[in-house]
Amino acid sequence: MTFFLSYRLMKYEWLLSFYMQFKTDFAINRFHYREMSQKSQSCRCQIGTPADTFGNRKETGKVPIAEIYPVRIIKPDLELARRHIHNPILRPADIKPSTEGMKIECLLNPGVFRFENKIWLLLRVAERPEQTANEVSFPVMTDERIEIMRFKKDDPDLDATDPRVIKYKGNHYLTTLSHLRLVCSNDGIHFTEPDGYAPIFGKGEQEAFGIEDCRVATMAGGYHLSYTKVAPEGVGVGYIFTRDWKNFNRRGMIFSPHNKDCAIFEEKIHDKYYALHRPSSPELGGNYMWIAQSPDLLHWGNHMCIATTRENSWDSARLGAGAAPVRTPEGWLEIYHGADLNNRYCLGALLLDIDNPSKVLARSEQAIMEPTAAYEKTGFFGNVIFTNGQLVNGDTLTIYYGASDEVICMAECSITEILSHLK
Repeated sequence: MTFFLSYRLMKYEWLLSFYMQFKTDFAINRFHYREMSQKSQSCRCQIGTPADTFGNRKETGKVPIAEIYPVRIIKPDLELARRHIHNPILRPADIKPSTEGMKIECLLNPGVFRFENKIWLLLRVAERPEQTANEVSFPVMTDERIEIMRFKKDDPDLDATDPRVIKYKGNHYLTTLSHLRLVCSNDGIHFTEPDGYAPIFGKGEQEAFGIEDCRVATMAGGYHLSYTKVAPEGVGVGYIFTRDWKNFNRRGMIFSPHNKDCAIFEEKIHDKYYALHRPSSPELGGNYMWIAQSPDLLHWGNHMCIATTRENSWDSARLGAGAAPVRTPEGWLEIYHGADLNNRYCLGALLLDIDNPSKVLARSEQAIMEPTAAYEKTGFFGNVIFTNGQLVNGDTLTIYYGASDEVICMAECSITEILSHLK
C-alpha cells in the first residue's frame, strides 16, 4: 500500500511539473524525474567549477595522482537514466533464504552477464536471523559454517544505531551475512533462480563476514569475478574465475585491505589488463578511484589515482567504480557511484582515454542519476543508488542497480546522450 501511495504522489508531481512547462522528455517511466531536478536546483550553489573541485587536487600533493587533464562538465539538472516502469524488479521476498531460520533482509548490487542465451544477475543476498524484541542477532562464518551471535538490546556495550554495523566492546560486526546468488531471465526483467546453480558463499578467514558486490568481466576465455572479501581484519578484493558457473577457481585476494569496488576492463590495452579499484586512506588522502595494470589478472601494479572526492558535491565523501568500463568512439565510459557526507549515493560518469585509461578526459559535474523514486529513498539504508552491473546493446546501456540497499532495479541510458553531455 505504501509503495502505491508513493507512486500516486510522485505521479501527481509529474503532472504538476508538466503544467509548469519544464522542458523534459516525459516518458512514462520518468514519472519521478522532476523531484530530482528540484533537489539539484537547491544544491546548485554548492557545486564548484572543475578548477575548484577535481583539478586542484593535483596541487595538494596528498596522493600520487595521474596527470590531470582539463575536465569538461555535464550540463546541470538533467537526469539521463530512464527507470523501468516495473521497478523494483526483484525484492527480498522473491528469493528463498539459504538455510532454515534465516531471513533475507536485502538484495543488493548485482553483477550482470550473458550466458546460454539468457541475461543473468549475480545478486548479493544479505541474510540474518529473524529478530526478536529484546535481542540483536547476526550471523558470521566460522570454519565454513554459519554461527549466530546474540546480544541483549539493553547491553550498555552494544551500539546498534547503524542498520549495517554492530559495535560491541570495541569490535565491529555486520548486521547481515552476504553471499552471491544466481538468477536468470529471458527478457532481462523477470528473473528466477535456475536449478543446478549453487550459491557462492564466503570461504575461509578472509571471508568470515561474507562476500559482497561482485563485478563480472566477460572475456573470451570465461568470466572473471572481482568481489569484496569481508573479515574482521579488513576488506579486500577477491578474484574467482569460471567458465560454466558451476565450477569455480578461487584465485585469492588481488587487492589487499582496505580496498573494494574493483572493476576489470573486459579487454587488454597494449597487452596489459587494467582494473579500477578503491583503496581507502582516511588519514591522508581519501576514498578515491585508482587504476592498476596487470600481465595476468593476479599481480597488479603501476597504480595511479584518477578521480578524487569533490568538496560540497554529490561525491564529496567517497566514490568507486561501477561495472567494467564501456569502449566507445570517444574513450572508455565508466559509470561510477559517489556519496556525499550524508551517505546519499548517486551515479556519475567518467570518460577515460582509449589508449591510456589513466588519463581522464571528462567527468560529470552533476550526477546523472540520483535517488528520487520512493524505492530508492526508503529501505534498509535509504537514499542509495549503487551499480556494479550493466549490459550494452548498441547505444543502450542497461544499468542494474541496488536501491536503498534492499531491492534490485533497472534503468536505461543512451550512451550517445551521456557522451554528448560530457562535452
